[in-house]
Amino acid sequence: MMHNVSHVSLFFLSGLSETMNYRVVIFSLTLLCYCCIVLVNVALIVTIILDKNMHEPMYILLATFCMNGLYGPTGFYPKILWDLLSPVHVISYSGCLVQALVIHSFVCSDMSILAVMAYDRYVSICRPLVYHSIMSTPRLLMLVCFSWLTPFCISAMNIILASRLKLCSPYIDRLICVNWAIVKLACFPADTIVNNIVAYITMIIYVCHGFCIFCSYVYVIKTCVHSLENRAKFMQTCVPHLTSLLIFLMTVVLDIMHIRFGSTDLPQTLDNFIAIEFLVIPPIINPLIYGFKLTKIRNRILGCITFKIKLLR
Repeated sequence: MMHNVSHVSLFFLSGLSETMNYRVVIFSLTLLCYCCIVLVNVALIVTIILDKNMHEPMYILLATFCMNGLYGPTGFYPKILWDLLSPVHVISYSGCLVQALVIHSFVCSDMSILAVMAYDRYVSICRPLVYHSIMSTPRLLMLVCFSWLTPFCISAMNIILASRLKLCSPYIDRLICVNWAIVKLACFPADTIVNNIVAYITMIIYVCHGFCIFCSYVYVIKTCVHSLENRAKFMQTCVPHLTSLLIFLMTVVLDIMHIRFGSTDLPQTLDNFIAIEFLVIPPIINPLIYGFKLTKIRNRILGCITFKIKLLR
């Protein structure tokens, strides 16, 4: 048994132990998945940056959303690809804390950005006459900073509290390092009281984000009921946002429910998928949803593809 955190210099990740017979297939699929995530998110970000017609709050927030969609997976995929090529699946103590910080802040930032996007849609549809004064450049910058810096600070606080714990084991039974998995290894449960309190406060903060999103859409739907123009605007700009929100909530809540109440008898492959689906599904699906649904982005991307095909001919 290890009784001091300084003795734990490496963590052993056991999530891949039963799947190494298929490492080539899994490596190929994982690499393909990561390439797809990078491709679709970078495509949207570059499209929004290069097209001056999209330099407005809704598209800037979408670019922020896609940037976060690159940030989180980058904390996971390079490490898992390396593990698939390695006979021993280890990560340094500091590397584990960094990965936990990246993944924790990625999830929190996604929720914050979705809340800001919901507020933007509320102002656009319910208060169109004052939209540009409310969503001014300084306020937009402030909201973007809020959606990145606040989650990062909250996540950093959780990770710093985890780093002070004395750990009794270097074995993590997951593919990735996450905050609760580190806290679970604490030698003395009494030491984790502060960690648990801060974790519950973090959950309350983001439940409040969800409540704000719900209230925004209650007002949006009430406004759209009586206006054909607003209904068209809702279908064009709000449906992709609601779809992204539902996908995000389903993947995160499923992981949380599995952690709290999941069976220990599940096949490791299924257990691994549940543990990482929030790093697989939303980062790929969200850019595709917006790319196909938002007319400006779709036309711009299709125009670029058509132009390149003509050049090749």
